[in-house]
Amino acid sequence: MTLFEKYQTLIAEPIKSLNQGFFFNHYSELPSDKIYGENSIEEGYQKFKSNINRKFEGLRQAMPNTWEGDEESPFLRQKLNVLYPTFDLMTLIERARNEFHKWRKISPEDRAGLLLESLERIQSRFFEIAFATMHTTGMGYIMAFQVSGPHAAQRALNAIASGYEALKRYPESRFGLIVQDEFGIKLGKSWIPVPKGISLIIGCPYFPSRDTTPSIFASLITGNPVIVKPHSFSILPVAIVVSEIQKVFSEHGYDPNVCQLAVDSDDEEFIKSLVEHRDIKLIDYKGSCLMVDYLDTVRNKTVFTEKFSVNSVILDSADDIDEVIKNLVISLSLFSGQMNNTPQNIFIPENGIMTGEGLVSYETFVEKFIDQLAALINNEKGAQMLGAILNPSTIQEIEKLEKQNGRLLYKSAPFQHPEYKNARTLSPMIMELAPAQKELYQNEHFGPVGFFIKTKNSIHSLELAAETADKKGSLFCSVFTTNEKFKEVVIDRMTITNTPITFNMVGNFYLDPNESFENYHMTGGNTASKASASNLDFVLQRFTWVGCKQPAFKDPKKRNDEISTPGEAGQG
Repeated sequence: MTLFEKYQTLIAEPIKSLNQGFFFNHYSELPSDKIYGENSIEEGYQKFKSNINRKFEGLRQAMPNTWEGDEESPFLRQKLNVLYPTFDLMTLIERARNEFHKWRKISPEDRAGLLLESLERIQSRFFEIAFATMHTTGMGYIMAFQVSGPHAAQRALNAIASGYEALKRYPESRFGLIVQDEFGIKLGKSWIPVPKGISLIIGCPYFPSRDTTPSIFASLITGNPVIVKPHSFSILPVAIVVSEIQKVFSEHGYDPNVCQLAVDSDDEEFIKSLVEHRDIKLIDYKGSCLMVDYLDTVRNKTVFTEKFSVNSVILDSADDIDEVIKNLVISLSLFSGQMNNTPQNIFIPENGIMTGEGLVSYETFVEKFIDQLAALINNEKGAQMLGAILNPSTIQEIEKLEKQNGRLLYKSAPFQHPEYKNARTLSPMIMELAPAQKELYQNEHFGPVGFFIKTKNSIHSLELAAETADKKGSLFCSVFTTNEKFKEVVIDRMTITNTPITFNMVGNFYLDPNESFENYHMTGGNTASKASASNLDFVLQRFTWVGCKQPAFKDPKKRNDEISTPGEAGQG
C-alpha cells in the first residue's frame, strides 16, 4: 500500500469541506491523554525538556558551519540554550536548487502521501511542540497546544487537500485531452503543472508553528522546495516540524534538503540576501508592517503576507451586556494581546447600549468592563490565559502610549503569574479616545492595548471601523447587535473593505473567529493580508499551468513515426 492509499480517506474529508463550506477538523483541540494517548502530555513535556541545554540533533542537514541558538523563556526568563545547525546562504540555495528538478517531477499522489505521513508524525509531537511554543513565545499552555498543534496541522491539511485538488484539474496522460477547433482540426493537449521555484518561509516570533506550517505544506504539495527561516526568538517549534518532514522524506528515499531549516540571529543582511536572491520565487511572511512594506518592493517574487492590523469591535445592542463584556475582556487579554487578530478599537455610542434589561450607559459599560478585567487578572486561570510578554520592548511601548492625550481608564501593570514567579507579565491598558484622535487608534499598537472610542451613534461607529479597515487593514470586525436592519448595513459596508465579520460572539466564541470554526484565515483582500490560508488561491499562486499540444492522429503508429524526438530533429 502506498502512502497516498493509506491516507486517501483523510485527504477526501478536507477537500469535501473546503468545496462545500462546512466545518471539518481532523485534530482535536483538547489537550487530553484520552485523545492523544496515555501519558502523552507528560512524555511531550519530557521531550521538550530533553532539548534544553544541548544541540538539536533531529535535523538531517549535513555539514553545518556552526551551531547557534539564543531562545529565552518569557516564563522563566532563562535561556533555553538549544543549539541548531547553521548554514551559509549559498549552501541552502544550492541544496534547494539541486532538489527542485527532482521534487517537481514527483507525482501529486506521492507528494501528498509523504506530506500526510509527515503530518501524522507531527501530530505525535503536538505536546512537545506546545511546551516549546509556550517557552519561546509566552503563550499559555492550552493556547500554545491549540495553535501550534491542531490549528497549524489542520491548516496544513487544508493546504495539502487544496493543492492536490488543484494539481488534478487536468488529465495526467500526455496529450490525452483531445480538442477540436472551428475548422475541424483535432489537437492533443497536455497541461503540465510547473512549480515556481524555491520557497522562502520567514517565521514570526509569536506564532512560530502556526504561521509557518501551512505555508511549508502548501509549497511542498505544489512541487516547490522549501527554506524555512524561523525567528531567532522561537526556533524550537519550527525545528521539530521540519525535523519530522525530513525524517519521513529520508525514510522513503527522498532527500531531506527538499525542506531545510535556516537558522541565524535575524541578521538583516542575511534575510535580505535570501529574499532578494534570484532563485527564491515564493515568500511567506507574517509579522511587522515594516517587513511587509519591504517585501512589497521586491520584484519578481510571489509574496504571501499578513501584517499587524487594526481590528475593531462595534457595540450597538445586546441581549446580555455582561456576557458581551466577559467575551471582550478575554479576547483583549488573551496571550496579553500579542496577536495580529487581537481586537484593539471598541466603538461605543455615547448614548449607551440597548440591552434586554434596558439602556446601559457608556459610563456603566466602562465600569463593568474594568471590574471584569480586574477580576480576570486576579483569577488564577485568567492569569494563565494572559501568559507572558515575549519582548520587553512591548512593555516600553505601552508605557509611552499611556502618556498620550487620552483618558486612561485602566493602567497596564505586571501581575503575579500563578505558576511562574519570574514570568514577564503585563495586564491590558484601556484608554478612552475621541473619534478625532485617528492618529492613535487607526494605527496598530502591539500588545494588550484597548481603545474605547465614544461615537455619536452606531452608524458613526461603523464608518470609523470601515475607514480604519480601508486605511490600515483588519483581519476581522466584531459586531454586537440585536437589530437585523443594522446587521445588513454592517455586512454591506464592511465586506466592501474585504474584512470578515462576526456577530454576537459570546460564551466561548472569542473574537478570533477564523481559527477553529473557519476553513480560511484572512481574506487576502485588504492591506492586512495578501493571502487566505488555506483557500485555493493560497496554493494556485505557487505553480503555473503550462500547455503543450500537437496534432491528434488516428493511427498511433503514424503518430510515432512522424513525430521526431528532440535528439532526432534535423538529422537526415
